[in-house]
Amino acid sequence: MANETLARRYATAVFSLASDAGAIEQIGKDLTTVLGAIDTDATTKNFFVAPIVDRKEKERVLQGTFEGKIHEIALHTLLLLVRKRRETLLGELVTEYKKLELAARGAEPLVVTTAKELGADELRAMVERLERAYGKKFDVNVKVDPSLIGGVRLTMGDRRIDGSVAGRLEDLTRTLFAHN
Repeated sequence: MANETLARRYATAVFSLASDAGAIEQIGKDLTTVLGAIDTDATTKNFFVAPIVDRKEKERVLQGTFEGKIHEIALHTLLLLVRKRRETLLGELVTEYKKLELAARGAEPLVVTTAKELGADELRAMVERLERAYGKKFDVNVKVDPSLIGGVRLTMGDRRIDGSVAGRLEDLTRTLFAHN
């Protein structure tokens, strides 16, 4: 919880700078790309988060790797995390930044999970109906989970609507065992 609060503070400051620079989306993408590059390789991640690695060495490597390839604000965010010995906050900072980015766009996350892949028209029609029904814009993430058997499961923030065959079977099972 303390790390989440601290990450939110950093993300808010970075978001404010990004907003002033008119580069909210670019900086979000850059931070996500850097996080992915660091997290995908164990050696790189260990180098980045290891407290025994000299901070100046980390800064030199980060500048050599990312300077000119990512937005200056994203690079300086990384360097600041290193200088303050807060490298482990990068993942949470990116998560909090994405939340701020969605809120700024007036969008909420929507996860659409289906048993098989939906066509683009089907997905678009479903999202449009949901946007009209809830009066919100959604940032859609689509997942395919064959274990659903059929139907769709929607997750909007902390709300879950389960119209899948697997979900209905689970409800039926709970109902049957609750009466015994």
